[in-house]
Amino acid sequence: MANGTRENGRSEGERDEPPADEAALSARLDRLNHRLSEVRKDRKNQTDQSGSGAASSNASAMARGFRLSSELIAGVLVGAVIGWGIDRLLSTSPWGLIVFFLLGFTAGVINVMRAAGVANRDASDRS
Repeated sequence: MANGTRENGRSEGERDEPPADEAALSARLDRLNHRLSEVRKDRKNQTDQSGSGAASSNASAMARGFRLSSELIAGVLVGAVIGWGIDRLLSTSPWGLIVFFLLGFTAGVINVMRAAGVANRDASDRS
């Protein structure tokens, strides 16, 4: 240490300057950071432009799903309630409930098919 050098072989005046490989690495990191910021900015612009349309299509798809499921559940419940009422009036337990439950399920499936556009609403188009 008497000659003005440190343990790593550099003199005290050289310690402020980074070696060439560190400078190159720093430059590459700066370029990479710049490219990443550009890509992030582009992605943000793309999501801002398409975000409103995607959100509304997801909302309408969810609304359609709720409508179709409520059509099916309503048909089953109405059929079950009518069957239960007939069983109570005529003392035919459980046959009225079973028959009208199945009829309600069938009506619910038909309503779902109509709402989804699979089946036509009037049968005159088939002939």
